[in-house]
Amino acid sequence: MRILMIGAGGVGDAAAKIAGERRFFDTFVVADYDLERARRTVAAVRERGEKEIRFHAAQVDASDPEDVAGLIRMVGATHVLNAVDPRFVMPIFRGCLAAGANYFDMAMSLSQRHPTEPFSKPHVKLGDEQFAMADEWEAADRLALLGIGVEPGLSDVFARYAADHLFSHIEELGTRDGSNLAYYRPDGTEGFAPGFSMWTIIEECLNPPVVWEKARAEAGGGIGAGFFTLPPFSEPEVFDFPEGIGPVECVQVEHEEVLLMPRWIDAERVTFKYGLGEQMISILKALNTLGLDSTEPITIKGVQIAPRDLVAATLPDPATIGPRLEGKTCAGVLVTGTGTDGKPRSTYLYHVVDNEVTMREYGAQCIVWQTALNPIVALELVASGVWAGTGVLGPEAFDAVPFLDLLATPKPEGYGSPWGMEER
Repeated sequence: MRILMIGAGGVGDAAAKIAGERRFFDTFVVADYDLERARRTVAAVRERGEKEIRFHAAQVDASDPEDVAGLIRMVGATHVLNAVDPRFVMPIFRGCLAAGANYFDMAMSLSQRHPTEPFSKPHVKLGDEQFAMADEWEAADRLALLGIGVEPGLSDVFARYAADHLFSHIEELGTRDGSNLAYYRPDGTEGFAPGFSMWTIIEECLNPPVVWEKARAEAGGGIGAGFFTLPPFSEPEVFDFPEGIGPVECVQVEHEEVLLMPRWIDAERVTFKYGLGEQMISILKALNTLGLDSTEPITIKGVQIAPRDLVAATLPDPATIGPRLEGKTCAGVLVTGTGTDGKPRSTYLYHVVDNEVTMREYGAQCIVWQTALNPIVALELVASGVWAGTGVLGPEAFDAVPFLDLLATPKPEGYGSPWGMEER
């Protein structure tokens, strides 16, 4: 396996460090628009003890499918890991297909709001552009594995495991994400810093959240009829997260799990709620009111810039905030329905990561590390032939047990990152 990873930001840097501990691939090329940033990631992997010359740096324009395809051919990549933000999904996706490489990402192609009815039905849903090309990927005998980060990704693996081993009937697959992370300024006072790309946070949280219901799908004649949208921040609930994180208010957010899970798992309802917290919700509402969430460029003193890009640029880089973060983050799925014993059941499957641990062991803050871990596990399963498939697929299309076993098995055989399960 020859891996090309596009993106050397926080997630990409962490993914390379995690991969550096594994032996399942021959070559790992780290590519970024900023060549020096890619070189820094490669140097960091080598400083951690990588003895073989398996890691290399390259430059790429992720917005140009031809440039992506050209680099794939030049380095002989068999598998491409997309570690940049969702704006670049489709150019990389198309470049991979053109060059004959398999594709892995941690998100999906972006949605588009309905021009006149924004809260009635999704106009273009997350992943629609990619699933529209599924026949082309199957014809090429190549795999495009979508949404294999943590959420989406590990959450989808949890859902598959619950469906196969814990439940005979599922009422709801409810992804619930939260943390007790706090960011401290150099003077010791608590400040504000997003744990991942602010551009993506604005996209996810201000777009109408999508919900899927089986009854709507059956009444409407297909899976696509089951999707509908709500206003942002709908249906708030206080969710008690495990391992000391505690209660966090969660709200509906647009997210890929809702678009993936119903394709492979039988459930009555699928939702995603994120523990944004009062401060983040207030900031997002203010940005929307002021128009600072817009991606349309405006001219300021002769310079064109999108307001959202300006907002993202003024905040601390998520890759650099780790030393000033304290706390834990949790990703998981609350599954409710009927257990295999025929009795009502409500089970939360989850993965908790402590920022102190990831900073000490990888120099990466916990949110980006947790996201970066899962595509490397998936790549190893594909390299070994345990996971195999062609076309455009989600994590739910594969057996969850090998993934969860490899994730939790202590190093060096596995990744040494246990997951948990709580009955509610």
